[in-house]
Amino acid sequence: MKNQSSVTEFYLVGLSSRPEHQMFLFVVFIFIYMAALAGNILIILTVTANGSLHTPMYFLLINLSLINILSISVSVPKMLLNLLEHRKTISFLGCIAQICLFTWTLGSEALVLAAMAFDRYAAICHPLHYTLIMRREVCVGLIAGVWIAGVTNSAVHTGLVLQLSFRCSTIINHFFCELPPVLRLSSSDTSLNEALASLSDTIFGIGGCAITLMSYYFILRTILKIHSPEGKKKAFSTCSSHLIVVSLYYSTAIYTYVHPSSPYSPDRDKVITVLYSVITPALNPIIYSLRNKEVREALRKLIRRLGLFQRQ
Repeated sequence: MKNQSSVTEFYLVGLSSRPEHQMFLFVVFIFIYMAALAGNILIILTVTANGSLHTPMYFLLINLSLINILSISVSVPKMLLNLLEHRKTISFLGCIAQICLFTWTLGSEALVLAAMAFDRYAAICHPLHYTLIMRREVCVGLIAGVWIAGVTNSAVHTGLVLQLSFRCSTIINHFFCELPPVLRLSSSDTSLNEALASLSDTIFGIGGCAITLMSYYFILRTILKIHSPEGKKKAFSTCSSHLIVVSLYYSTAIYTYVHPSSPYSPDRDKVITVLYSVITPALNPIIYSLRNKEVREALRKLIRRLGLFQRQ
């Protein structure tokens, strides 16, 4: 921490430096943030309140919703406050907290999506052994491992960032403190940070993506062997929502963390970051509720129950 004694705050460039855009951005992002919170909390309440949804798949979905709530809450509230107050600063400790929490959620989300893919693989490819493969102990251990791995990954990167010096510049060309733009800002040698970041990307990003793709390879092979068109449709419908969410997450996150740094474009990277850190957490509940008949039915029951409780 001694290298940071002269740094008390950072300046965030934000999504736009034009004053006329600030109120528009505030309205758009507060709407997205409220929608993301409402949607993910509703998913958690719906699954918790309905006994028929107490299965491994929906247990993993609850954890994905928790990660989405934490992920979007790391960056958006501070950005909204800066837009409202026309100040684009963040304290040094606030910046470190954003790096820590967002890195935690980013790694954890990749592992949860991989676990959900494995769950669908077990359900479709080994239906007779599904309850044994995804028994309670396995699910709890799996999720505990996901959160612990995410915390460990975050602690390593955050600890290394604390050793860096930012004496030359404190202007972060981003709308929140994410690891890549903060590393570019440092005047210290960041080779160790970048090496461990690459290792982390390989383990969490590419590794999680490989598990997901492998699971869906076996799922697709099994579905193609089903002779009944209705059976194929039913099997595919159980994993279509997850496949859409995975595509949204990996297509944007892997681009940001794995693409070469030479063609670096801050504005383009900020837009990509908005997609996976803000838009995706808001879309996930919509995707799962609209494309999942069980969730839709449970949601209707919950709304009727809440309406009855309010009348009473």
